[in-house]
Amino acid sequence: MNLQDQLGALESSLDTLLQTAAASDRSSVESNETVVASNQPSPDEPPALGGAREPDDSAAPAEPPGLNEPPTLVVSRPERDAIEMTIAGKTVKLSPEGVSELIEELSNVRASMSPEQPAGIAPGWRFAATKDPVMATQKYPNGDRLLILRHSGHGWVPFSFSPNMVIELYAMLTKK
Repeated sequence: MNLQDQLGALESSLDTLLQTAAASDRSSVESNETVVASNQPSPDEPPALGGAREPDDSAAPAEPPGLNEPPTLVVSRPERDAIEMTIAGKTVKLSPEGVSELIEELSNVRASMSPEQPAGIAPGWRFAATKDPVMATQKYPNGDRLLILRHSGHGWVPFSFSPNMVIELYAMLTKK
């Protein structure tokens, strides 16, 4: 099963969970209405002492705890070269290739979302640096440069620089 299929299965599971929760909410409301209606004495049943029937607690189903809470994502690492992701009780195991594909898809989506990534590095930010990464470059007719670096965790990460930024980058890297 490829990553698209796995993500589709997780999305489908999440949709099913949300539909089940919505149906449970509706049935809970209907059950409460039924309980309220059943608390009225029937015409052929004598009223309880004091003119009121005792409420029947067994008729009202208890709502399962956490039903209205959104599903959570649980990520575990059962093996060195695999991770498992669980949403709403559905688990998908990803190989290194699947993890790379997921990172690439998420990265592409995140690049188009607002708000943008923070401009500064947050205190305590954790990262895995790649020493002496493999690189590739390309020059565009307008003078821009494409620099692609291979990060050990993120894979190939492309950056496009204007001529002025290339000069700034060179100055930063050669500064003593």
